[in-house]
Amino acid sequence: QVQLVESGGGLVQAGGSLRLSCAASGSIFSIAVMDWYRQAPGKQRELVASISSGGSTNYADSVKGRFTISRDNAKNTVYLQMNSLKPEDTAVYYCNLKLPALDAWGQGTLVTVSS
Repeated sequence: QVQLVESGGGLVQAGGSLRLSCAASGSIFSIAVMDWYRQAPGKQRELVASISSGGSTNYADSVKGRFTISRDNAKNTVYLQMNSLKPEDTAVYYCNLKLPALDAWGQGTLVTVSS
């Protein structure tokens, strides 16, 4: 069973930066697709960024040019560097690990961006 633990959330002013981390247990991290999702109050969970096992990345249009997803397979960790934060980025951010037979979620970390 895989466990994911997010960290790095907090309160930041608009225009600021945060880096989220998600540490995974187990030995399958390096072959998994890793995603960051977010869920704002009253809204559906949305995909923010994705990184394949080979390092290919994809981003939601709303964060392109501001957020960067990366991974360190030696540390079983995926990161989300968030720059130029906006109040509309306020949400609980979740990491997700995907394999054909596995779909694991972390507990989430709250990011609050004040105007």
